Amino acid sequence: MFKKGSDKMARANEADSAVGNTITAGTTITGDINTNGNIRVDGTIQGSVNAKGKVVVGQTGKIEGEVFCQNADISGTLKAKVTVGELLALKSTANLLGEIITNKLSIEPGANFSGNCSMGAVVKEMSHGAQSEKELATEQTRTA
Repeated sequence: MFKKGSDKMARANEADSAVGNTITAGTTITGDINTNGNIRVDGTIQGSVNAKGKVVVGQTGKIEGEVFCQNADISGTLKAKVTVGELLALKSTANLLGEIITNKLSIEPGANFSGNCSMGAVVKEMSHGAQSEKELATEQTRTA
């Protein structure tokens, strides 16, 4: 019923869906972005980014606001509070000024980070803003 070539088409569509949304270089968005998938930012966002998947900020990408996601690869500039459920990777060209809350953190040589960082068991299950900062601070105090 299905031809062998249709399997290639299905794989190509899966690869495309992994990218999700893209904010290209030269684009500026003022406001909040919510997505159930992944997002790549090569332009500028002034506002919050809330993604259930992965956030990738390219070398030309810039976010000023807040970021909530499961995983993140940062190569660009962030002036933000970043909350990551699993792994936050700061690449060698990354510049991050703000607060990090993550389960795991990877920082390549050359990356710049200035701010506060809470990591480890602090982020067990991320529910995109369900816990307030006060609740997170109370939970951190109990686990310390």
